[in-house]
Amino acid sequence: MVEVPQVAVLTGFGINCDLETMAVFDMAGAKAHRVHINSLVNGVDNLENYHIMAVPGGFSFGDHLGSGRLLGNRLRFGIREQMRKFVEDGKPVIGICNGFQVLVKMGLLPGDEGISLEQTASLTLNDSGHYEDRWVTLEFNGDSPCIWTKGVERMRTPVRHGEGKFVVPDSELMDTYAEAGQLVCRYVDPNDQFPSASDESLAYPICPNASMRNVAGVCDPSGLVFGLMPHPEANHSKWLGATWTREEVPKDWIGEGMAIFLNGVEYAKNHL
Repeated sequence: MVEVPQVAVLTGFGINCDLETMAVFDMAGAKAHRVHINSLVNGVDNLENYHIMAVPGGFSFGDHLGSGRLLGNRLRFGIREQMRKFVEDGKPVIGICNGFQVLVKMGLLPGDEGISLEQTASLTLNDSGHYEDRWVTLEFNGDSPCIWTKGVERMRTPVRHGEGKFVVPDSELMDTYAEAGQLVCRYVDPNDQFPSASDESLAYPICPNASMRNVAGVCDPSGLVFGLMPHPEANHSKWLGATWTREEVPKDWIGEGMAIFLNGVEYAKNHL
């Protein structure tokens, strides 16, 4: 049992949400470390020293050749065996926004049981044709194996992306991911009664990017690796919520987004 999980929060090459991501892990009871990608590639550091890995949001490598593409290749070819062993050892991984794009384009998400790191999905340009910076409502799959989202039903959180449309080559592959519970969270209309997640395409801007089946986040078959386009770390405290001044006086400070990080840290404490 781990008393205080050590979290590797990646930084470098245009990642710019590392400090916020470190903060929420510290708030959740872990100890976050800002780890430059080159230190892992060059052997100065190793993922074996950590219990959780987080790939934060930002604009890695300026999003040249597509969001997350270059950093995904940097991880897939630079620390391939480190990444594979990390997941094989049962250690949780989370990718947020650009971090989600990275994990998808390096093949870790949606992934497979053999951790082949072969890309099977992508995140491409929003149908709106521009960058989306707005609040959305997510609904979570209670039957998913994802360890990060246990007990979470809905969450309000901001999106900040230009390439957040989740796509796969065909609907049969989406069916496979759906049956395995890997479609962890979807955009929903906050006015619809829970549960309301549907395969039917939602109107813009409820689904801000036109993702297939309104997908906002997915996990790998083990449930240890999770990625999502919205930013739960940006709603770690109630006063960060878009409507908090019009709601009841809060009994505590914990924002809706903290549930994800509390789950990840609790899992590491009890399983590693």
